[in-house]
Amino acid sequence: MTESASLRSARDEALYVRRLYEILEQRFNGRPWSLHELMLGFSNDVGYIGRLLLAHDGTWAIDGDSEAELKHKLAESLWWVFVLADKLDIDIDTAFTDTMTRIRAGLNETIARTQPTDPSR
Repeated sequence: MTESASLRSARDEALYVRRLYEILEQRFNGRPWSLHELMLGFSNDVGYIGRLLLAHDGTWAIDGDSEAELKHKLAESLWWVFVLADKLDIDIDTAFTDTMTRIRAGLNETIARTQPTDPSR
């Protein structure tokens, strides 16, 4: 499976799971979450990742397995990105590929431009 196909597969799974959440939101809240509510959920998870990184480094105590929680929250954050991109009609596959291409080109240019002239460095 290519990386692009893998990304599409992950996106499709994320959007399927989102549809399941929307069913429950409709039942419990009378409507699915708004874009702002989705962003708040994502922001909350990103903040928790910060605490989990502290726990990973041993500077913040948490109950449970910090590594397992970190894996879960990083994966869930990827899920949020797919969901938000979908809500905003952003083709995340193309956006990711284009962004990485631009960043890679810029980094390669900077590396080439700043290459030391003294080979002993």
